[in-house]
Amino acid sequence: MVHGTHNAIEDSRNNDILISINDQLFPRNDAKISVFDSGYLVGDGIWEALRLHHGVLVFLDDHLNRLWTSAASVGMHLPFSKEELTAKVMQTLNANKMTDGVHVRIMVTRGIKKTPSQDPRLTISGPNVVIIPEYKTASKDSKEKGITLFTSTIRRGSPDYLDPRLNCHSKLHEVQALIQAIQAGADEALMLDIHGFVSTCNATNFFIVNKGEVWTSTSKYCMNGITRAKVIEVCKANNIRCFEKDFSLFDVYGADEAFVTGTFGGLTPVTKIDGRQIGEGNYGNVTRNLNRLYEALIEKTLNND
Repeated sequence: MVHGTHNAIEDSRNNDILISINDQLFPRNDAKISVFDSGYLVGDGIWEALRLHHGVLVFLDDHLNRLWTSAASVGMHLPFSKEELTAKVMQTLNANKMTDGVHVRIMVTRGIKKTPSQDPRLTISGPNVVIIPEYKTASKDSKEKGITLFTSTIRRGSPDYLDPRLNCHSKLHEVQALIQAIQAGADEALMLDIHGFVSTCNATNFFIVNKGEVWTSTSKYCMNGITRAKVIEVCKANNIRCFEKDFSLFDVYGADEAFVTGTFGGLTPVTKIDGRQIGEGNYGNVTRNLNRLYEALIEKTLNND
């Protein structure tokens, strides 16, 4: 079995889900898109992932704001409003009769190309919008066990050629980093920035706990994760010292605890990095407390909605 931050409990209901492609619903096995799609041809697309808890799309505004920022940064015009996109998502969820424990992936590509090419002027359609909702509950066993990381030789890029904050379909360098980690016997990859400081993981944001303080990298060379931001928020709200700063593997190997954050898994402890045990090598007390505070923030959000 694959072990990592995206481990989900098997759910047979996913065999019969309906997927939205440009406002049309298709059974899972019939959901297809053209080989001339920009995302397929050249990775020209952006995406977001959300969680549905008790009928509420958690931190929806944050995710939509990030999607619109990504679209602006790649020069992609979205011919619908945030409210209209939200309605598309809710229509898809309602068609599947989904109300809880759902992970929603929204993918927007530039559209269909006239011929295989990078040139956006050869796009002959509007953006393609795909919405995939699945029943996904994170495995508690995986969370209790924690994950192991391996430091990849592949760096997070510089903002002047592919800004790491961009949530785009071009993820090959992160896949390469993950392959290195898997081949080294780890679950996922830790990635450094162009200066050699710790940046992020291949699919999640990275934190360490050092003498009661919580450290994460600066926002310059990592995906500005929504969960990352919420963890920083709950730290500040609960007088937990939290810093966005440059730090190296020297600090990581000597940390008391480490954990990663992501929309799907929330907070997941890290027990080993590069074969070295981190702290006690378990789900540490500070990480547990932060996870509890993060889940409380979600509950507060649900009540406010």
